[in-house]
Amino acid sequence: MIPEFRKAFNKAFQPEQYAELLEKIKARHDLAPAFRVAETPVVIPNALKQKLIDACKELSAIIQEKGFKEKTEDSLKAFDVRVPGEKEYSHFLQMDFAICKEDDGSLLPQLIELQGFPSLYFFQDMLSKSYTEAYGIDEKYQPFLSGLDSEGYRKLLREIIVGPTDPENVVLLEIEPEKQATYIDFLAAQEICGIPIVCVSKVIKKGRSLWYKNSEGKEIPIVKIFNRVILDEWDQRPDLPRPYDFRDDVEVEWIGHPAWFFRISKYTLPLLKSIYVPDSAFLDKVKEYPSDLENYVLKPLYSFAGAGVDLHPTKEALDKIENRENFILQRKINYGPVVDTPTGDAKCEIRMLMLWDKELGTWKIVNNLVRLSKGEMIGVRFNKDKDWVGGSVGFFEA
Repeated sequence: MIPEFRKAFNKAFQPEQYAELLEKIKARHDLAPAFRVAETPVVIPNALKQKLIDACKELSAIIQEKGFKEKTEDSLKAFDVRVPGEKEYSHFLQMDFAICKEDDGSLLPQLIELQGFPSLYFFQDMLSKSYTEAYGIDEKYQPFLSGLDSEGYRKLLREIIVGPTDPENVVLLEIEPEKQATYIDFLAAQEICGIPIVCVSKVIKKGRSLWYKNSEGKEIPIVKIFNRVILDEWDQRPDLPRPYDFRDDVEVEWIGHPAWFFRISKYTLPLLKSIYVPDSAFLDKVKEYPSDLENYVLKPLYSFAGAGVDLHPTKEALDKIENRENFILQRKINYGPVVDTPTGDAKCEIRMLMLWDKELGTWKIVNNLVRLSKGEMIGVRFNKDKDWVGGSVGFFEA
């Protein structure tokens, strides 16, 4: 996005550097990512950096307004997410912004999605280090915000997830974790926080307490759960043993309570009004379709990685939808061709990663995740057989 940086990077790029990048990532945990890593990082200019910060602060304030939980109660109905132990805040908050080009050439972030869920916080630290080592990125460019560096960022994650608890009593909980595309992030979390990775089917319930078996077969009590389970995925896996149900009243602290995955999600979009948010509405609340329906996109509330999204909805198709409360109609966003690559311009989406700060009483922006695309949408199936696309990280201009 900074022309001078992009021109110099593209000119100096060698395929061997990209191979070195991938090898560095793999070497850290003897595992290659299950998703494509882009050939390039993205350097974010100060003007866009400030807009991203402003957007996060403005939208975070709306989420913190009195009555937000009441407004989002219906988001829990689809999968009965009545899990005991919900806090008044989400430990994790992420906002995905499409980067658009204004008529005057300036860049404007537009909110695509948001999440109250901890996706890839650990891998992004690893990725930024790997880019820096493979390409010799100038240290004046950094992926962190709020005065953090890599060491401070890791320390903050440990404080939030583990805190004063013995790491042995804190588990990263997931469904068959080793089969997940984000397993490399779990391994990085294990390294940084010193916590075990446990499949939910292996949890042992004794009265109101939960336990797991360590590598030596010894039963260890669970005090905290760093939750990576998406409950509707668990709902679709009746084949797995269920010694413990999430709705059970047990003595455990959630670091990332399951309810916030649904409260802060696509369900939240119609509740947000801002220059950084395209107009969105629940389909069952739309009394009359927009006259320019071709400029809107239909999104199911409960889907992932773009599944079920209709980029070209028609009146006839919308009329056939029965569970209309589970869809939103959102004004289409035109991603700008903002990242120049040797094989053509790429679209860019920036996910701002935030963590709850008890002292501030709000979320602190700490890191970011970038996704590059040359397809109609951001996502793997829209970028098959393309290069200079995939997961990346943004380095902010000092």
